Amino acid sequence: MKKIFVDTNIIIDLIADRRPFSKFAIEIFTKAENKKFKLYTSSHSIATTHYLLKKYIEEKELRNVLYSLLDFIQIIPVDLELIKKGLKSKHKDFVDAIQMLCSYSIEKMDCIVTRNIKDFRDCEIPVLSPDELVKKI
Repeated sequence: MKKIFVDTNIIIDLIADRRPFSKFAIEIFTKAENKKFKLYTSSHSIATTHYLLKKYIEEKELRNVLYSLLDFIQIIPVDLELIKKGLKSKHKDFVDAIQMLCSYSIEKMDCIVTRNIKDFRDCEIPVLSPDELVKKI
């Protein structure tokens, strides 16, 4: 089964229904729900998604939506060791370094899906935009 790391912006696209991007996020999560592949993200992504969307979505509803996503996406914890690696990373953006390091922690991760491809330039695994991923699946 393919393993796909989902960046924060894809989760936000899905929950906030940011059009036209949400159509790709919906398709990605639907395929995961149908067991076509396994999705992963960082604990940081879940926290950041909550932080950014709590201004727009009622707290109880937002928590319920995030909770329901846990059925379809495996969370990779951002721990002390990962933070240290991220801080020592040569990557210019600390948050993106954390995302990449999380993706590296899963054996045979197939790709990262993000709308910020340029921020993952130095990534060791393939990085795809949501529309590119949808075309491949």
